[in-house]
Amino acid sequence: MIVSIVIRTLNEALHLDDLLVMIGRQKTDFDVEMVLIDSGSTDGTVEIAEARGARITTIDKSEFSFGRSLNRGCDFSGGDILVLISGHCVPADEHWLANLCHPLIDGKASYAYGRQIGDDSSNYSERRIFAKYYPAESMIPQKEFFCNNANSAILRPVWQDYQFDEELTGLEDMELAKRVWSKGHKIAYVAEAPVFHHHRESWAQVRRRFEREAIALRAIMPELHVTPMDVLRWVASSTWKDWRAARRHGITSTSKQDMLRYRWNQFVGSYKGNHDHRRMSQELKQYYFYPEVTEKADKDEWLKPLYRTPPHEGQQSKG
Repeated sequence: MIVSIVIRTLNEALHLDDLLVMIGRQKTDFDVEMVLIDSGSTDGTVEIAEARGARITTIDKSEFSFGRSLNRGCDFSGGDILVLISGHCVPADEHWLANLCHPLIDGKASYAYGRQIGDDSSNYSERRIFAKYYPAESMIPQKEFFCNNANSAILRPVWQDYQFDEELTGLEDMELAKRVWSKGHKIAYVAEAPVFHHHRESWAQVRRRFEREAIALRAIMPELHVTPMDVLRWVASSTWKDWRAARRHGITSTSKQDMLRYRWNQFVGSYKGNHDHRRMSQELKQYYFYPEVTEKADKDEWLKPLYRTPPHEGQQSKG
């Protein structure tokens, strides 16, 4: 069996080498190939990938969409299982790949996604978002169609039959998951396949990311609707909960001001992307937008800085 790891990149030199090093350390009983689909990097990303033995293909910026990029990367690859990971995500251990792929190999799911965590360089508010959507317990299979391609795996025949929507502004993973799930395929969440997800974004980039995803989510679930009062309520509530949790866990890596800024840009972006006059149920609105973290997730030990980003290979030789 061959597993193709498809990495979508644009100027990912900062974390790409760590990602490729950790891929090389994975303990598996199947063959692995690394494929890079790059959309015009100028920071040495492609050169790093070539040096680590990855196969390279490209997509022009004028053609780029998240779904089209992944479809081309998957088509370029030759694996029986397609593992999709962002160029700024780094596996947390040597068993990530095997754990992520096993539900597909064992026939328990057609599409799987793994845990995402942050470290001390991550905004604490984002770490709490990770805690909400990527808890410590696996669900194999899960009961709904949520999925995320920053850290996922799909059977090649399933991808060939459905493929990613190339017109969406984001959430191509969730849209595909909805379609395959509606046809009876199972989706698995694998908590034992964690990656560090690094975001280095300006506040404007944070806002645009949530705006883009909200536009896509509106296409996937048109009943979702966010109001200005939702934004004000969620900013106030989520920021207060972030501050309280940070104080309880002794987190000092993110200032109170930056937590507030993150939440403001998150929900203003979501409002802009979603804004229309359609109605939706309160239950759906709470699930997809409200920043509440379950009590158990809030107490998970990993919220404290127990995981640390694997060192760059070059750094290991120093000591």
